[in-house]
Amino acid sequence: MESIKDLMNDANFDCSATGFSLQAMDSSHVALVPLLLRSEGFEHYRCDRNLSMGINLGNMAKMLRCAGNDDIVTFKADDGGDCVTFMFASPNQDNIADFEMKLMEIDSEHLRIPEAEYEAIVRMPSSEFARICKDLSSIGDTVVISVTKEGVKFSAKGDIGTANIVCKQNTSVDKQEEATIIEMQTPVSLTFALRYMNSFTKATPLASQVTVLLGSKDRRG
Repeated sequence: MESIKDLMNDANFDCSATGFSLQAMDSSHVALVPLLLRSEGFEHYRCDRNLSMGINLGNMAKMLRCAGNDDIVTFKADDGGDCVTFMFASPNQDNIADFEMKLMEIDSEHLRIPEAEYEAIVRMPSSEFARICKDLSSIGDTVVISVTKEGVKFSAKGDIGTANIVCKQNTSVDKQEEATIIEMQTPVSLTFALRYMNSFTKATPLASQVTVLLGSKDRRG
């Protein structure tokens, strides 16, 4: 929720037997966010009928912040109901809190993600990628990501100066999650807004590695 709540205010969560999914664009139509929480990722999951829940993401994030790090979180919603319940229980079940949030009626179209071919694919530690985006945002508003056979370069320019950070391919590490792996068909250089990148990197705790797929300007990055 932290990674998407600053990109969009409201969105429909589609619930089915296979899990929770959300697909929405930010108001500027720059970022498309497909989110999937698979049913097997939950300790217990039950969805009797497909259900769409219109949720204000900022309010949902506020409620989730009320949970302790070790709390068991339970979501409950009834078919045809106008609210969703969040229940937080401590591991020993001594403390239980529940919050009820009103659902919204949201008109949204289901967006199809077009197939794309990518000239370069970079896999690197997600924490390192997040640090680079954070550091460069203190220099400028945009980052140029350039991929060559030498490595991947992140560049920013602003009033106070310029910054360049180069990550060379490194596969000879003890832990796979610390490797930087580059697959490249042709060199690519694309510019992105760091405001979006820093929102994306809030999802860093989900995985030890991030995959950045870069396509030419007439496609997508």
